[in-house]
Order: sequence, then structure tokens, then C-alpha cells
Amino acid sequence: MTLSACAPGGIDTVAAPPQVEGELGDDTQAQLTAAVERAMAATGSGGAIAGVWVPWAGQWVSGFGANPDGSAVAADDTFKAGPVTRAMTCDVLYGLAADGVVELDDPVTNWVVGFPATPVVTLEQLCDSTSGLGSYQPKLQGRWESNPSRTWAPHELLAYGLAAGAPTGAGTYASSDAGYVMLGIALERASGSTAAELFERYVFGPLGMSASSLPGATAELGLHGTQSVFTPEGAVDCATAVDLTSLSPTAGFTASGAVTTADDLGRYARALATGLRPFDGEERFAAPLPVDEGAPTWYTVDGGTYQAGTLIGQYGSVPGYQTVAFADRDTGLTVVAVLNNSRASAEAIRVLGWQLAAIASKAPAAEGETAPPSGLPWTPEQLDGDLASVATCPIP
Repeated sequence: MTLSACAPGGIDTVAAPPQVEGELGDDTQAQLTAAVERAMAATGSGGAIAGVWVPWAGQWVSGFGANPDGSAVAADDTFKAGPVTRAMTCDVLYGLAADGVVELDDPVTNWVVGFPATPVVTLEQLCDSTSGLGSYQPKLQGRWESNPSRTWAPHELLAYGLAAGAPTGAGTYASSDAGYVMLGIALERASGSTAAELFERYVFGPLGMSASSLPGATAELGLHGTQSVFTPEGAVDCATAVDLTSLSPTAGFTASGAVTTADDLGRYARALATGLRPFDGEERFAAPLPVDEGAPTWYTVDGGTYQAGTLIGQYGSVPGYQTVAFADRDTGLTVVAVLNNSRASAEAIRVLGWQLAAIASKAPAAEGETAPPSGLPWTPEQLDGDLASVATCPIP
């Protein structure tokens, strides 16, 4: 996986750490395939794409299943990145800060008129999701499903987020899609560029993510997004799903609106975790917070990402898709995956991502290479129960 491209904004080339050429071994591929197929069954997904890059052993990218129209899912199909977009929005923040356009501790009111002046909410708090601002998706989910092609203005999304919860400035983590929309609006105002232009300048261009974009009202998507319906009795109908591919990317904007491919997302996750870009610094992940009160000490959140042991990444769902991307900050091991049914909890895609990472971490080294010690605090088998607990459909 080579990361090299010309880009505006003073970022010329980003070179990735070494990656062994060739495919992963057959046994490793079989384990990875089984994990994806199990997650597909648990979520009722008819299609999926997964990619794994192991610097000392090889790589594997594969499409699974079929779209609702019967077309086979291809490994290079485009799909919605979902909440992985949030990490990209934070990339733009740190890039603009490095260029002297903004400061991390700038109050958002410097750039957004009409936002409450107290408590003070900074750009960094919006990136860290510690502002206390609410989320708009629960309020808009039904409207998205009934009219997916409707175009949404960022300020509309923000208004629903504010209605769900006013900023508190408490400094504790609470996932907020509206916070990332607010951050996107502020960065547009500060830079004089559109969010799409900023993503190209600081994210897609430097990493050579030529198939990725932050689109407008519509997007061409190879992998179709679906969602299982309910039976009259209120149970999930695992045999019937509605096609939500046409949901406008504007419903996500800088919180979940990016479109990408497995290869591009793998490039991104690896760069994010290993700090390949000029504006990547340790301070972004230097003050991790617990994901929740019951989370293990090794599972934290900071800088628009989750940290799980030595992994850094993001995951989540939007109507039609569940997406995950993690990479190991020490070794560069990278995993990405997308499931095309959003009815189940997004914890399903997290479990899949972590299972893929655990399997990949044990991949035998290629000739002349040395496998590093595996330091992940879980095994694939330990996560089977987590997947079963959030499954909406039977697991064979």
C-alpha cells in the first residue's frame, strides 16, 4: 500500500512504511473470510467488503455477496465511510492549525454566528466530542428512511443537534454527530474553502485517495446500502431489507458524509495511526478519555478517534452501512470493513474490525520478514460473544 501523491496546501508526498507484496497465507485468509461471513449473517447483510494489510506478511482485500439488484459486490466498490468521516474532519482541523489558519482552542463562536457564547466551546472540543452537544441522527432517522434523496443543509442538521442537547462544556466524551457538523461549518468559515476542498487538501490528496470524496447531494456507490425491516410483530425481518443507497451524503456532511473504497480507507487508517502527514502529532491523542464508565482502560477516545490497545481508528453506522477502520500505531497493521445493513448496533462492525485485527496480528511472516509480538488485549474467539449479543439475525 503506497501512499504518495501531490496535494495543495504545502503537503507534497506521504510515504507509507514498508509493506510486503503479495497476498496473506491461505489459512489467514480463511479465518478472515469466516469472520466477515459471520458478521454478515449476524447483521443480515447481503454484501460486505473487507481489507487487511499486514506489513510483515501480505495483504487481502475482498468483496462478499451481492447487492439487492443481484450484482456481485467487488473489492473496489465505493461505499459510505460513515463516522470514519469524523476523524477526517479532525485531520482538517489539525492541518489548518499547523498552517496557522486556526488555533485548537479557538472558540467556535469566532467562526459561527448565533451559537451560544457560554459555555465556551472550542474547535478541539468539537473534534474530541466533549462539547456536550447533542446528536441529530435519532431525530432524523425516520425522515431519512421515508425521503432518502432529500438534500440537507449543514445548519439544518446542527439545529436538530442543538435541540437534542445544548453544549455543556463538561469535558466528558459523548458522541455527537452535530459537533462534527459544527466543526465542519467553522473550518469552512475560517479557511474560505468548502469542506470538500479541505478534505481534498488535507486528507484525500496527500494520501492518494483518488476514489474518495466528500460529495454533495448525490454519490455513485458500488456497494448498495440496506436496512432490514420489521415484521408486524416488531421483530427484525432478516429476509427483507429496504435499499437506502440513495440517502443523500448531505445528511452526514462532515460527521459521516465521505465516500471511499477499501483500498483508500486502508491508506487513510494507516496514515492516521502512524502519523505520516506533516500535521500529525502526538498531542492529538495525548489526553484520551474513557469511551464510557464500564470500558476497559485500554479502550479510549481522543482526537476524533477510538484507541483500542495499540489500534487507532473509527467505526459506526449510517442508514445502509456499517463501517470500521483501524490501524496499529506501532506496526502499521491495518483493517477496514463495511457491512451493507445498518439495522444492528454499530458494535457489530467494531467487533468485526477487532476480530480481523486479532487474526491478522497472528499472520506468519513472509520469507525474510519478522513478525512483531502481538499485543492486542483480545482474541477473535473472545469477541464471538460480543457479536452474538448485538446480532439481529441468526448466526449459523
